[in-house]
Amino acid sequence: MKIFPLYEGSYSVDSSKKFIPFDPQMHDPKDRPASLFVHVRPFLVQTANDLILIDTGLGYRDDQDELYLHQHIRKAGFSPEDVSLVLMSHLHFDHAGGMVNEVSGRLEISFPNAEYVIQRGEWEAAYSKPSKSYDTNIFDVVQRSGCIRFVEGSGALNSQISFEQTGGHTEFHQVFLIREGEETYFFGGDVLPEPEQLIRKFMAKYDFDPRFAMELRESYGKRAAAEGWTCLYYHAKTKATSMVAFDDQGFRIV
Repeated sequence: MKIFPLYEGSYSVDSSKKFIPFDPQMHDPKDRPASLFVHVRPFLVQTANDLILIDTGLGYRDDQDELYLHQHIRKAGFSPEDVSLVLMSHLHFDHAGGMVNEVSGRLEISFPNAEYVIQRGEWEAAYSKPSKSYDTNIFDVVQRSGCIRFVEGSGALNSQISFEQTGGHTEFHQVFLIREGEETYFFGGDVLPEPEQLIRKFMAKYDFDPRFAMELRESYGKRAAAEGWTCLYYHAKTKATSMVAFDDQGFRIV
């Protein structure tokens, strides 16, 4: 099993929910008051049976009008057409924007040979509970493609991939475990988006249920330590993957 972090850049985001590129070498955080500063990092996972994309980033494009996501997949040695599964933790724009691609002024799905795995409750909530965090124009394109595989609750996609509906960050957020041989990779989405959140115990106002999301982070951190998982961090600043240790002193990032 091989893991390829697909770094899409650093951004500031305020109450408008617009993600604006942010380069600390060029930009001053003081010029963007009341903003969060986030890093966006989808993951490509190659197993014996599948090429898996986990979350799809913002869908932003480079100077040649190509999706950064497609560019990074090619740099990893693959083609977007090689992706067989797209696993979606939830549908906020910074995770779902790259599900579609604009070609000649028309939106189409970014990974035509892939099955898009989405929690049914998350999909329905995106339509029934309007929010600046969701862009339903993207979802309409994916729905018309016929590529969606809706899942509910927790379960297994196949012998290697399982999903667990967690809630916490969104009401129907889900996480993924990918196992092959002796290796287990855990993708916590925005329940465990960066390793520092294991070290700092806090409640985040942007979560659907901040206290429960905090409890989930601790629970998954302890499971990762006990079972030897490698964690994949979608919003990591520098350390995209790590193992975790836990003892009387708390969590340590290995």
